[in-house]
Amino acid sequence: MGDLASFPALRDAADGVDLIAHASALVATARRLGLPVVHCTAEFRADRAGTAANTPLHSAVLRRPAHLLEGTTAVELVPELGPEPGDLVIPRRHGVSPFSGTGLDATLRNLGVSVVLVAGVSVNLGVLGLAIEAVNLGYQVVVATDAVCGVPVEYARSVLAESIALIATLASTADLLRAMTTAAAPRAGSVEGNAL
Repeated sequence: MGDLASFPALRDAADGVDLIAHASALVATARRLGLPVVHCTAEFRADRAGTAANTPLHSAVLRRPAHLLEGTTAVELVPELGPEPGDLVIPRRHGVSPFSGTGLDATLRNLGVSVVLVAGVSVNLGVLGLAIEAVNLGYQVVVATDAVCGVPVEYARSVLAESIALIATLASTADLLRAMTTAAAPRAGSVEGNAL
């Protein structure tokens, strides 16, 4: 996403749903409520060590020497998303989704997370893969429908409606922000707010 996007069509799809603004609102609210914010990124070493070209996608992008090269601006989050000092960034060097071969599962478990709220790109692979892996590992998954996208746009909508909806709760950012704020609001007669 952003001006250094590797896939301009995906960046355009993100712009079409105002993904950055929606995801930014979600992470800002999570931080304010003291909920963990974890950014799952992809990056590659210059020598490609640890990365298998075992898919047509990887074979194509790894031929580009500067593609998502670790330590470069190409792998930085867009500024609207952070990272802020309390955020966690978990990069991957292989595969198409963030759990396998990373510390994501152990990190979430150590934080006491049981519900994963998903925003980002792309519905084609990363979001779908994350949702499936999270469910298989025992997490409940919620997907912010206007904070994810894929290409072609109609295909991504179908994946959300026909596949992801079978394993995750789908909700708009506005509905999620309302639910997060309501869940955290102190109840009458109680000292502490609810945890989300």
